[in-house]
Amino acid sequence: MKLKLLPRTNIVNALSKTRSLDQEICQKQLNQIYESLEIKPLNDFNFDKLITEKIYHIRQIKKVSINYRLRFLDIKYFKNKLPEEANIEINKLEYDHNTKLGNFKIMAPSILFRLKKADDPLLFVPLGNNYYYLVHSWGNDLHPLRKLLMWPFKNIWNLLITVFAFSWLLTELTPISLFTRTPDSSSYWMLLFFMFKALASVVIYFGFALGKNFNPAIWNSHYNKA
Repeated sequence: MKLKLLPRTNIVNALSKTRSLDQEICQKQLNQIYESLEIKPLNDFNFDKLITEKIYHIRQIKKVSINYRLRFLDIKYFKNKLPEEANIEINKLEYDHNTKLGNFKIMAPSILFRLKKADDPLLFVPLGNNYYYLVHSWGNDLHPLRKLLMWPFKNIWNLLITVFAFSWLLTELTPISLFTRTPDSSSYWMLLFFMFKALASVVIYFGFALGKNFNPAIWNSHYNKA
């Protein structure tokens, strides 16, 4: 019997799920979103022609970016070229709304802002008042376990829990008889403390050496090693 592989994660679906849980935004009330704009829109759209399901608030973009360790930055930091399909979507929007779009944003994994790869980038354009319109998405979907793998990097407590869990696992797998002839509970806790200290030291060393930071600090940071 073949095991069914986990489906890869589509960030557009993750964003849509986050928005559906956010009761402050009603998908069927596009006019209310338009009226809520307190400043002149950065792009001159005809709101009657916009697709409501493609409108996202910065709060939802931030939440998904932190959960999956993604960056949300100006397009000038993006190392890849926009695919032809994205340019077609931009031209279509400009034609339909009789305007010229600008101030584009890209939502993608950090590596796409340093190297040329294809891992599910999303192209947004600002509407104003922290609302963004999804223009196009392309590339490969994210690894199905990415959210779980990025969980330790959300904050210091998640990281400590992860390090402790791995320390406990290594302690369970390590025969205490290698270190003492009379194993007891104190020997077990000493070994666990040693494992935790060793792993924590490695994590801290490489964290500082590589200039890494936690997800909430990097999701909109333009620094290369964040």
